Amino acid sequence: MTRRHFWISVLALLLCGFAGTGFSRTLEQVRALGAISMCANPEALPYSSNQPDSLPGVQVEIGQAIAAGLGLSLNIDWIVPRRRAKVVNCDMLFDRVNDSAVYEGRLLLSRPYHRSGIALALGPDAEPLADYTDLKKGQKIGVMISSMASVVLGKAGKSTSPYAFESDMLEDLLKGELYGIATSSTAISYYIASNPDKGLQIAYAFDSVPSLTWQVSVGLRNSDQLLLGEINAVLDTLLADGTVSRIYRKYGIDHRQP
Repeated sequence: MTRRHFWISVLALLLCGFAGTGFSRTLEQVRALGAISMCANPEALPYSSNQPDSLPGVQVEIGQAIAAGLGLSLNIDWIVPRRRAKVVNCDMLFDRVNDSAVYEGRLLLSRPYHRSGIALALGPDAEPLADYTDLKKGQKIGVMISSMASVVLGKAGKSTSPYAFESDMLEDLLKGELYGIATSSTAISYYIASNPDKGLQIAYAFDSVPSLTWQVSVGLRNSDQLLLGEINAVLDTLLADGTVSRIYRKYGIDHRQP
């Protein structure tokens, strides 16, 4: 996984986030079709990929498991900025922040299946770190300009270096010019697993900050409570039998129970 592909994966959810208000399908309709659909980005590992020589991605594999649990086949609508969710009219969107107020009137949210957020990627020689408040003087952290992580670290009096481009931030970490960077826990975990020679580490140092950690769910576009209930039941099973954890582990990501 190159640095370019890492930052493509960071942006993947943005491309899937244009959920429109077009008509989607109810439980009765998906059963009649024998299939349920999901929207995904075609080039956004570890989330999703349509490349035949790569793994399909966490979102796709969870989507396949949900469809199987419903006794349906899965159709994948590949979306890019010019082909958005409201155009292809897919049923499911993955990794939606589990906050009903954010999607009121647009999405029904399943039970959460993973705890995600911002983490610290640390250099090979960094000391173990449980919380961002344990950072010492001079241990500089790369942050995106005006990001919430920059605000949190700044208020705590920690040393930060602002960046306009996340690729530059990662590059400086790899060069040893930063102690760590504040970034997506999912994307950096996959990068670390794909590049073990870099020696980077991950620290879930913002678990104490609600604005920097969140639970993710499946978003159903204008569906009904019956389909939502069925998907919740399938997710309960997939979480209980370890399926979700195994999928995340395949991509080098710690499945963090919501």
